[in-house]
Amino acid sequence: MVLVAPPLQIRPYEADDWPAVWQLLEPVFRAGETFPHDPAICEAEAQLLWVEQPQAVMVATDGAGLLVGTYYVKPNSLCLGAHVANAGYVVAEHIRGQGIGSRLCQHSLKTARRLGFRMMQFNLVVSTNTAGIHCWQRNGFQIIGTLPGAFLHKQLGYVDALVMVQSLLEEPLP
Repeated sequence: MVLVAPPLQIRPYEADDWPAVWQLLEPVFRAGETFPHDPAICEAEAQLLWVEQPQAVMVATDGAGLLVGTYYVKPNSLCLGAHVANAGYVVAEHIRGQGIGSRLCQHSLKTARRLGFRMMQFNLVVSTNTAGIHCWQRNGFQIIGTLPGAFLHKQLGYVDALVMVQSLLEEPLP
């Protein structure tokens, strides 16, 4: 059986997208399983973190125009470390497992390159997020470290977190 990827358009976030983006983010943040944000985060704080602080924010819509995913790209650090990007992704629960996360990841890598970043780093990939880990690895990310007990999972308690990176340069990193 061959799976056909659903139609998808990835475009820059617009202010009118916020209610649909919040519908995607809220259950993920509340679950406390993949993002380090307070599960009780308020909508205004989530909006500040997701769409106002990052350098680029994108949304993905399906063939019917419904918002089914979003990502941001921002510097991972300040000043002398600002050439390293960081990103966050959320896909609508009803469409997970259909390659949307991978397509968002690929798009974000292109966006980060276009913005001049030299590398992308994920600082806190929760070890129990196996679908995410496999997705990032399929898209060229390498695990470079494990942070023992670094994430307080809402259901499982303290679990390990991974640090994952990918060069955005043509030539390999030293």
